Amino acid sequence: MFLVVIYGVLWCQSVWAHLGSGMMLGLLWMQSAYVGHDSGHYVVMTNKGFNKLAQIVAGNCLTGISIAWWKWTHNAHHIACNSLDHDPDLQHMPVFAVSSRFFNSITSRFYGRELKFDSLARFLISYQHWTFYPVMCIARINLYVQTFLLLFSTKRSVPDRALNIIGILVFWTWFPLLVSCLPNCGERIMFVLASFAVCSIQHIQFCLNHFAANVYLGKPSGNDWFEKQTSGTLDISCVTWMDWFFGGLQFQLEHHLFPRLPRCQLRQISPLVQALCKKHNLPYRSLSFWEANRWTIRTLRKAALQARDLTNPAPQNLLWEAVNTHG
Repeated sequence: MFLVVIYGVLWCQSVWAHLGSGMMLGLLWMQSAYVGHDSGHYVVMTNKGFNKLAQIVAGNCLTGISIAWWKWTHNAHHIACNSLDHDPDLQHMPVFAVSSRFFNSITSRFYGRELKFDSLARFLISYQHWTFYPVMCIARINLYVQTFLLLFSTKRSVPDRALNIIGILVFWTWFPLLVSCLPNCGERIMFVLASFAVCSIQHIQFCLNHFAANVYLGKPSGNDWFEKQTSGTLDISCVTWMDWFFGGLQFQLEHHLFPRLPRCQLRQISPLVQALCKKHNLPYRSLSFWEANRWTIRTLRKAALQARDLTNPAPQNLLWEAVNTHG
């Protein structure tokens, strides 16, 4: 796919070829992220050295997102799935809030700071069910920023920091260079936006797996870890030949219960997980991609309407009062 993208940009003159190359790059980023995800959970190569190389190439060099940042956040996500104060994958203030509990300005135990619900947060969250898809189209920018913040942080110890930085430099060498080879500014913007838009499908998928599921405060303790995993995840049903597109992560619950199990085995154990959940009266939810989108938007809309409630005190400003004025 990478060679096809290069060929489309360098040797094709058609604007449609350049648009297709941008879309192909977005698809490449999706598949490369799945390889990084697989190699981050377990050894997919012949030894750990080659596995680390796969992580750096698939993550840092090809996608521009550090595997060190991914491990830092993803491990916490698996340990405390859908905990509002411990799971970083739900902490998107001030842009998104999946629960009205965020309106109490809770403290993130992961980032070690308060997630403030101020006038800006209230304004943005009030329209989050409208802004969700546009934000997803440019969500990669935030991942790039988070990568740089971690790798160049002086307060946090980062495993293989130098190797991760080298991988990021590789990405920020070839990507701008490739974009600059396009004939004009308009096509360059089109190329970048097309690649971001296609890859946003993956960002949306990750949100679908958790945004509409059950949430809680605190961390799992004792024997409730299994229950927290079942209540905090949603599966996405699809035909077998689409497994490659979702990277196996449409079986989100199966993956959370057995994170080291290769993705090609997740469909095989799905009936066993369903039977186990039924035996212990635990939720097992599998929705179509479109139905999962409906659930997610409904969750965001519910929180948005709660944020608009003017009886819930929060610092106000003239912009908020102008947009939400009475009469």
